[in-house]
Order: sequence, then C-alpha cells, then structure tokens
Amino acid sequence: MSKNSDVVDFEIKGSDMQLVEVELDPQETVIAEAGVMNYMDAGITFEAKMGDGSDTESGFFGNLFKAGKRMVTGESLFLTHFTNEGTGKKRIAFSGAYPGKIIPLDLNDGDVICQKSAFLCAARGTSVDLHLNKKIGAGFFGGEGFIMQKIEGDGMAFLHAGGYIVERELKNEKILIDTGCVVGYRGDISMDIERAGGLKTMLFGGEGIFLSTLEGTGTVWIQSLPLSRLAANISYCSGSASGGNGIVDKITNIID
Repeated sequence: MSKNSDVVDFEIKGSDMQLVEVELDPQETVIAEAGVMNYMDAGITFEAKMGDGSDTESGFFGNLFKAGKRMVTGESLFLTHFTNEGTGKKRIAFSGAYPGKIIPLDLNDGDVICQKSAFLCAARGTSVDLHLNKKIGAGFFGGEGFIMQKIEGDGMAFLHAGGYIVERELKNEKILIDTGCVVGYRGDISMDIERAGGLKTMLFGGEGIFLSTLEGTGTVWIQSLPLSRLAANISYCSGSASGGNGIVDKITNIID
C-alpha cells in the first residue's frame, strides 16, 4: 500500500461524550463508517464507496474483495467518503453511537489492531482491513473474537470506545484485561487468554471464565465500558433479563 494519506487538522470536543471535528482543505477527503457524521459545512460532498480509497489502482474487483472482508467484520459494505469541494477550509464532525471517548492515532507511529467496532474515521489514504486473531482460545473466549480490524497508513485515524480510555505502554510486560475491554494495540504485542483463577472464582467471581492477556512491547488502549457491558446492564435494568420487573417497568406502573 502506497503511503499518501491526506493531512488533516482536527479537534476533539466534549468530555464523556466526545466528537472529533476534522478540518479539510479543498479537495481533501476523510473516510468514515456509515452513520457517524454529526454535522458539516456547506461545500463538503459525500459518497458511499466500496473500499477505503487507500489503493487507487485496485480496481472494482479489488474494492469488492476488500469490502467483502469488511462485511466479515460485521461492518457495512461501504465506507462514506467526505470531500471538500468548496473553496477554503471546511469542517465536519463525527462521533460514536454510545457514550465514550475518541482516540486519535497518528499512523506514522505504526499500524493499529483494534476491535471490529472501534474504527470511526480517518484521512483518505488510510487502509481499513481485516485482521485474524491467530490464537484459537483468544478468538473464542477473548471477547474481541477471531476477526479484528487493522488500520494502517501515514495519516490520522480515529477510534471510538466506551467510557474512560486508558493508554498503557508495555515494555516486554504482560497485562490481564477483562474480556471486551481491549480497544486495540500497536507494536510487538501478542494477544491471548488465560483462566480467571480457580473453578470457584471462575464461576462466582463475576469476572467471567477467562481474561484477555496482552504481552510484549507496545501500546494498549483499554475501555472502561465496552458496548456489550452497557447493553447487558440496560437490558437487566429494563426488566428484559428479569421477567419484566426492571426500572422501566416500575416507572411505567407508577405512571399507570
């Protein structure tokens, strides 16, 4: 892949529910997942395309193959390309679908492996591809699955994750993380799983049967509130996990 990403300026706004505002010079483009745009200046046009535009010589079938791999990750077949067709600088903003933080990534510092729902947007020229977790155990029980995403290029890319984000630098070290809380990592790091203690702890400790492990040298991003945990708690509180005796049902009964 040739490295020729657009150079974009940006500003991250907000605290607990962040968005990223990207500034585009004329003819500059930013690519994004479907449905994540908040607002944009007049003069910016957008088009859904198969492929991320990182390889201008790949042709239709090359883009179709890459789009097919994106579908395997559970994402849309298309990425939306936003281009400044006007005069002067224009601004466009993107955010995630649930409360969380934006992680800015300078891909000149290295490629990033991330969970399949983390990618938000990036400068044109960034490659968003499939990454297979080679460890069978981590694929089945690690919370991130066999299929992750690989983000590479030489420009800026942005991830979205839930809750508070912790960035840890590992120097030939090992860290244990609750399954689903790994946002992504870069560097010489291997990902696997290990048992969460003895049998009693695994069954009744509340931390699940396995923990994800990341070992090596590089950077790891951890989220405090993965979407799966948020959804499970909302389901429980709404009563769908407790026979209709949750908070929503109680409020409804009071109103009635």
